Amino acid sequence: MTLDVVLVEPEIPPNTGNIARTCAAVGARLHLVEPLGFQWLDPRVKRAGVDYWHLVDVHRHATWDALPDELRRPDTLHLFTSRGGQRFDQAQYGDTAVLVFGRESTGLPDTLLAAHPDRCRMIPMRPGLRSLNLSNAAALAVYEVMRQRGYAGLTIGG
Repeated sequence: MTLDVVLVEPEIPPNTGNIARTCAAVGARLHLVEPLGFQWLDPRVKRAGVDYWHLVDVHRHATWDALPDELRRPDTLHLFTSRGGQRFDQAQYGDTAVLVFGRESTGLPDTLLAAHPDRCRMIPMRPGLRSLNLSNAAALAVYEVMRQRGYAGLTIGG
């Protein structure tokens, strides 16, 4: 079973570092779609990922279309958006889930959401709020996938 987390044009270095740390905790691969809103060697990215970077399989891609085909297959995509869709905890993630998150300021591109309306996932929250912090949303989604998989390969404690 694989789990891939894709960040499309992330803007805030600590969010990316925190998501990398979550990926390290569960063995997920992290894909970054450029352009990044920061320099990859920004110390804030590295600091947020703590000393787990050697446990993270990170891939950078020049564009969405440069992602490998298997990461763009509609049957594996789960596009996270605050603009509606199926509740994230009601989706079935399967053995090859690809969790996709957009920019902190604008989310995923409308064209991507419109191309896959049945693959949109949302995290419920109180009315009047725009969104959760990106790294928090990614952690919720990653751990929902792991819950559905029975936390296979994970242990409790360090």
